Amino acid sequence: MRRISVRILVLLAAGLGLPSAASAQKYPERPVRLIVPFAPGGTSDLLGRVVGARLSEALGQTFVVDNRGGAGGTIGAALAAQAPADGYTLVVPHIGLAVNETLYAKRQYSAVKDLAPISKIGETPNSVVVNNNVPVKTMQDLIALAKKQPGKLNYGSAMALLEHQAGVKFNHVPFKGGGPSMIATVAGQVDFSMPAFPTSVPHLKAGRLRIIGVTGTKREPTMPDVPTVAEAGLPGFEFVIWFGMFAPAKTPKAIIARLNQEIVKALATPDMRAQLAKVGVNADSSTPEELGKLLRADVAKWAKIIQSAGIPIN
Repeated sequence: MRRISVRILVLLAAGLGLPSAASAQKYPERPVRLIVPFAPGGTSDLLGRVVGARLSEALGQTFVVDNRGGAGGTIGAALAAQAPADGYTLVVPHIGLAVNETLYAKRQYSAVKDLAPISKIGETPNSVVVNNNVPVKTMQDLIALAKKQPGKLNYGSAMALLEHQAGVKFNHVPFKGGGPSMIATVAGQVDFSMPAFPTSVPHLKAGRLRIIGVTGTKREPTMPDVPTVAEAGLPGFEFVIWFGMFAPAKTPKAIIARLNQEIVKALATPDMRAQLAKVGVNADSSTPEELGKLLRADVAKWAKIIQSAGIPIN
């Protein structure tokens, strides 16, 4: 009787896992909501739409982009973290997800505990772009002008790291994403901005803005004449943005694995890599575990930077 009871318990335990496994095999059975935690027009928006379209093709269901900008990406991230863990709500944030763990103390989620990593998507540096009427042509010019007029130059991004390392003070004007920030910079509402490189490219090509530096470790192949910020006057300065896809915590591992498989496959294709390279994004996938490790490392790294720089906590 004892052996029979044990066998029954084992069968029941195995049976409890069948619905989850079966649903994962059928996934997705309806459209998937893909939250981009920034306004339309930025790099996260671009990647969300490009990767979402590939997932739609591969999985036979529409991945609907839902832009939920605001509060540095925390509004969209909170929506994803609080959504049902069934694979039908995903989010495409960037490195700001890690920075916000310290910067936004009142957010209603923990990126590490409440979101499940799926895959890294790519990475890109920021660009330093100025309104055409601002009398600077180099990073040295910008820093010199900021020192001459502390707190008077308006900038449309949260790159306080530049202030800290350059020893200057700018006036930060917040926006809901790189797209609105670029529009304001073109219009002269702010003097300069530091969006992800792909966000600035269309405006640079149209001559609406002037670029004076990129924040990566090397120059961008599409604009080889533009120096890195480190080359242009701030040795050691580096800021590279990674982008990734996450799901609510406790999303079935089989669904996470399937999404990861399709993202890795899509980013490995030459046409996809070329498509992203044209706008300055280096396609770069990962395992869920690798993305989780990257997130945790950057949470710790940026906590130290924010605290040492005395950056205000929201």
